[in-house]
Amino acid sequence: MNTYKIAVIPGDGIGLEVVPAAIEVLDKIAVIDGSFQFEWTYFPWGCEYYLEHGVMMPEDGIETLKKFDQIFLGAVGMPHLVPDHISLWGLLIKIRREMKQSINVRPAKLLAGLESPLKNPQNFNITVVRENSEGEYSDSGGRIHSGADEIAIQNAVFTRKGTERAMRYAFELAKNTKGHVTSATKSNGLTHSMPFWDEVFNSVKKDYPEINSVSNHIDALAAYMVMKPETLDVIVASNLFGDILTDLGGAIMGSIGIAPAANLNIEREYPSMFEPVHGSAPDIAGKGIANPIGQIWTGKMMLDFLGHHEAGTRILNSIEKTLASGIKTGDLGGTSTLADVKDAIIKNL
Repeated sequence: MNTYKIAVIPGDGIGLEVVPAAIEVLDKIAVIDGSFQFEWTYFPWGCEYYLEHGVMMPEDGIETLKKFDQIFLGAVGMPHLVPDHISLWGLLIKIRREMKQSINVRPAKLLAGLESPLKNPQNFNITVVRENSEGEYSDSGGRIHSGADEIAIQNAVFTRKGTERAMRYAFELAKNTKGHVTSATKSNGLTHSMPFWDEVFNSVKKDYPEINSVSNHIDALAAYMVMKPETLDVIVASNLFGDILTDLGGAIMGSIGIAPAANLNIEREYPSMFEPVHGSAPDIAGKGIANPIGQIWTGKMMLDFLGHHEAGTRILNSIEKTLASGIKTGDLGGTSTLADVKDAIIKNL
């Protein structure tokens, strides 16, 4: 039996509630499957930790995390206590960068039992591959002067290595989906970074003649996700464009609370990190009404990355069966509690 050592960082807000619920589901599927088990180690890092220690995680936090197989993260952020740029860069982005989690993968599909806000969703199933280490979120730039002369400069940094890595991952992924890759670009407005992005995409696609591919400007692509999402399969996008498109993906599913994500170190030199797209939602934290599906689906993605695809599929099927039976939290128009949803998913497993 494989034993996976998982570092657990519930983080802030509803993360403290949805993470234990997801772990309960993952432990159940491990028992049912019988070929693996989890060993969970909790770390109390987050905004409360920052208020006590002045840092989001200890100085040796990264070295500590390197000892684990994977990282299971809840949510980060309590803006009324700690500014977002401190909480984000002090924990989430620090882990992403120092663990070389260069690829972010976020699926969006029409789940059984869930009504999309789209009038005609056509059973869409989209996966966004987001470059996760550079691009528009590069920490390059600065501010000078003050008053009317103040200047803020934010540099977007694109490397051929990072860009090509994301694109090749997207094409490889498309071999097992509908066989189509869409590149999100904006070369008519961003005159340096996006023409470079297009050049790399046109070069990479030559190695995958069996995969259909197309480039779409990000504004048109956002419209396609709303108007004809069923035509999309795998989308590859820069850090910022991917971030925006995946929130839109959560919205057309019916709630950002159900959207999962994986931050992957595809070389498997360091642990990867799995987190839901939703935030810490401090307004509903501690009330037992948060939607655990995003965190549970994130656990399914972790199982897939570990090679347990059948177990992961069973979790997603159980999520859909739960939703189809009408057991839903308030963000999906239901009246069920977090515990109701979690218990039903376990029962369906």
